[in-house]
Amino acid sequence: MRVLFCLIALLAPAHAQQPTLLVLLKGASALAYYSLDGKQLAKVPVGQHPHEMVLSADGRHVFITDNGVMRIENAGKGGNTVSVVDIEQRKRVDTIGLKPRRPHGIAMDPATGRIAVSAESPNALVLIDGRSRNTTKRFPTNGQTSHMVSFGPGKSGAEYAFVSNSGSGNLSVIQLTTGQIKFIPTGQRPEGSVLSPDGRELYVCNRESDTISIIDTERQAVMGEIKTGKGPVRVAVTPDGKWLIYACMHGHYVEFADLQTRRPVARLPVDGEPVSMSISRDGRYAMAAVEEKDTVYVISLPERKLVSKFQVEKGAAPDPVLMVPAK
Repeated sequence: MRVLFCLIALLAPAHAQQPTLLVLLKGASALAYYSLDGKQLAKVPVGQHPHEMVLSADGRHVFITDNGVMRIENAGKGGNTVSVVDIEQRKRVDTIGLKPRRPHGIAMDPATGRIAVSAESPNALVLIDGRSRNTTKRFPTNGQTSHMVSFGPGKSGAEYAFVSNSGSGNLSVIQLTTGQIKFIPTGQRPEGSVLSPDGRELYVCNRESDTISIIDTERQAVMGEIKTGKGPVRVAVTPDGKWLIYACMHGHYVEFADLQTRRPVARLPVDGEPVSMSISRDGRYAMAAVEEKDTVYVISLPERKLVSKFQVEKGAAPDPVLMVPAK
């Protein structure tokens, strides 16, 4: 019996050190907390049909776009708020009002704590001070169906935002002081994007062209592309800048690409259409979700294999997933 108690004492701290998954439930209009093995730990109501989320610069809060409709193809007035959830307290602590409706993409500039939100009605970019939680600027994108957004590099903070215009097949590059816009053509239906760790390149998924455009962020021009599997929608880059991993919605798999050769090197099948992709900050795991199957996948990046698969509540429609390290 004494040996058993000793074993429990040794194992308990190890279990306590497991990271937590934050899963945004688009259908259930909530942010849910899960263990790696799929046990729901908490559930926080947010605005109706949330789409994307981003961690604050200090990692204490998560900012969530309350889009208000399930998909960009759906008609409807939609919502006009960003929910703020305190991760440790597990509750919504603030709601930021926006003038444009149907906020979708969201990005955070770690140097300044500034947050960018792309909106669909009208097509616009909104800047938020992440500390005061006040909106500071709003610019039109002059594109059609402004979808996702990434900040560009800057010496003391981002100087530009890159907004994917899914309906017009281009990026709006918006100067964040003046609002001046430059367009960069991409493939058909550009969606998710990610900045390289050194800030020199931006990788943009073109869902209906089966490509990822590689953007030179200094020249603000296309410098190449990666031929991908079917329907790339969301993309992440490893912290060492060597690999891309992205969700191929039409192909029903997650794909890996070598950034040195600019070619895919591996695929991991999933059951259904993966709609999201993120990487843990330590580069060990990737997370994806299949909305119509209510399923979350956790992937080991070094081994390129599935380490966890679990279902959320029926009809909850999981989308983005973030991993929060244990304290």
